[in-house]
Amino acid sequence: MSVQTSSDRPLKQATPFDIVDSPDPQSRVRSAPLPGEDPYPTRLAEPFDLPWLNRREPVVKGRDRQGPLSSAQLDAFERQGFLFEPDFLRGDELDELRRELKQLLAHDAYRERDFSITEPQGKEIRSLFAVHFLSKVFGRLAHDERLMSRARQILGGEPYVHQSRINYKPGFEGKGFNWHSDFETWHAEDGMPAMHAVSASIVLTDNHTFNGPLMLVPGSHRVFVPCLGETPEDHHRQSLKTQEFGVPSREALRELIDRHGIEAPTGAAGGLLLFDCNTLHGSNANMSPDPRSNAFFVYNRRDNRCVEPYAATKRRPRFLAHVPDEAWSPET
Repeated sequence: MSVQTSSDRPLKQATPFDIVDSPDPQSRVRSAPLPGEDPYPTRLAEPFDLPWLNRREPVVKGRDRQGPLSSAQLDAFERQGFLFEPDFLRGDELDELRRELKQLLAHDAYRERDFSITEPQGKEIRSLFAVHFLSKVFGRLAHDERLMSRARQILGGEPYVHQSRINYKPGFEGKGFNWHSDFETWHAEDGMPAMHAVSASIVLTDNHTFNGPLMLVPGSHRVFVPCLGETPEDHHRQSLKTQEFGVPSREALRELIDRHGIEAPTGAAGGLLLFDCNTLHGSNANMSPDPRSNAFFVYNRRDNRCVEPYAATKRRPRFLAHVPDEAWSPET
């Protein structure tokens, strides 16, 4: 794993052996939610007294479960909020996924559909959602026991696929994505109650410094950063291209990055990145001629299925937030 960091002041470099800061005990302040209220209020009209609130749920909940992740790997995930496993896939299996990716991106019937997201200033597909329903190849991968068992160990319960997509960042054209916590969006706009979800990103093309790899703030998963601004109607139509609401304040980002740094896992195609639903992450534009693509599966615990949105007037479309055992299709 290659790591880059950036700040205008020297940073404490996080390593797999560092103990990240515990949640700030002073974040229980006068404006924080009271017992019985939403513990993760966001999309606020005014900021709270402090930039973040304590996380309520443990990070790793299934240490007693059998699975492929070792105690050391689970410890690293708990400290950092993510875990990178190089060479998770290789050979013919990886080649098949890359061929399937190419066919899906070239599928004319998927263009200009609501589940197909194009670049902000172009027509190239940026993300294709519900891919485990659109493709048998990616459907098998989404339910592969190698991924499901990792999710069980982290979540401590039976997982289901809450969201899936393939992401494609074309060479020279692929735009970046602002810092955000996925859980903040899923809580505000999909109604995910608690932090019982984990994302699995499988790298389908080599990730290097210049083609816009995912960047993460280690340790940021331990606190929840409320965001400002009321959720616009049908916000997903814009946010999936360029996110402006649900973005942490620069003050909160600076404090967290100054504490923990920024890490960008890079490496050959086939690597697996697991990251907590609340880990702050983002990406730069692709400045190289090399495309960057990945398959992305979100595993939510079945007893954490979504309810009504906490900070939006209605739920987002089903291709963004599946329920357990549903049978979605492009026609539904």
